[in-house]
Amino acid sequence: MDDSRDDAAPESSAGRPPTLTEARERDADDPLATLRERFFVPDGELYMDGNSLGLCAADAAAALEEAVEQWQTLAIRGWTDADPDWFTYGERLGDRLAGLVGADPAEVVVGNSTTVNIHTLVGTFYDPDRGTEILVNDLDFPTDHYAIRAQLRQAGRDPEEALRVVESRDGRTVDEDDIVAAIDDDVGMVFMPSVLYRSGQLLDVERITEAAHDAGALAGFDLAHSVGVVPHRLSDAGVDFAVWCHYKYLNAGPGAPAGLYVNERHFGVTPALAGWWGHEKETQFEMRHTYTPAPSAGAFQIGTPPILAAAPLDGALDVTEDAGIEALREKSVALTDFLVALVDDRLPDCEVGTPREAARRGGHVAVEHPEAYRISEALKARGVVVDFRTPNVVRVCPSPYYVGFEDVYRVVEHLEAILDDREYERFETRGGGVT
Repeated sequence: MDDSRDDAAPESSAGRPPTLTEARERDADDPLATLRERFFVPDGELYMDGNSLGLCAADAAAALEEAVEQWQTLAIRGWTDADPDWFTYGERLGDRLAGLVGADPAEVVVGNSTTVNIHTLVGTFYDPDRGTEILVNDLDFPTDHYAIRAQLRQAGRDPEEALRVVESRDGRTVDEDDIVAAIDDDVGMVFMPSVLYRSGQLLDVERITEAAHDAGALAGFDLAHSVGVVPHRLSDAGVDFAVWCHYKYLNAGPGAPAGLYVNERHFGVTPALAGWWGHEKETQFEMRHTYTPAPSAGAFQIGTPPILAAAPLDGALDVTEDAGIEALREKSVALTDFLVALVDDRLPDCEVGTPREAARRGGHVAVEHPEAYRISEALKARGVVVDFRTPNVVRVCPSPYYVGFEDVYRVVEHLEAILDDREYERFETRGGGVT
């Protein structure tokens, strides 16, 4: 189980309503407050969308500039002579990420995109002889289902029959008891998120993995909404594989290459989507037409790594390492506790759709209202950057890297004013496009 899990519910000021004075005092006492100085925070904005796209750190920008300079001065020699060299870029970044996910360095690599990594890992490890069905849930991020359905079709299976879906009881969360109960001899793989993208519910990775293994199934996870804000211990839990992105809490920039984890007991397997960058390094440039997988998670790299896209992650990790994942988690819980308490106190027309126990909550809070879309537009017009998720959720993410307690207080002030004055009615109902 993640060490970050506990049973505490949100509290503020010993049960008293949260105040601006309290927010300022907590900011003054915050050991991570200076992290904000390392980020380019848009002027005049309250940025609460770091669970969708994190802000640019000066460290990330500097790493990108350095990679460009290496390209300018070294050209092709950058693959061997750059510092760090480009040839082992994905593996080296994997080494740095290993501590965040609780893995051996060889079990982690950076490469591909999250969706591609789901394709290759599910395609590799799905074995109908182990169990014909893959277990998911009905609140998953859509790309997980798209990729899994595609891999089931590739394996000659009908997704309507081979994809078993655990249904939510309340439309917000998934009961872990229901997940465990759904795992039987017909299930060969369980694939769940660590954090539900809409409500922010944090699932118990260790419990789900143990239940899957007890039934003879493999356990895989999508960690997109937890890496960088929730510590994990994947190897200790025995997780078989996992995927995640780096552009949310790890602030690596839009479209940054993704990360993946493969437990060492699976080393040596040939990936379903084999590519030349996953070949063992020692003989990669012998250009053999037969594939020899790297003896590590590096085997799941496919094509040549995009160095300019990966470089910002190298810099952004400096910030995460300096802060420490445990300290980031502690601040994240404190910020979301404060936000939940403020919503309860000041926004009677809204509901909190996120579990109140810190042990069951990731890094964002789902504020629910029937007019959530128009409210989100009104917030943006006021310089409060949030996002909307259908049908009724304003996602508010106080990222511990650059958001303070007074920021959270001011966001709720804006929400209160928008609701009291029905300011959201000035905005059109939802159309298409990015929300």
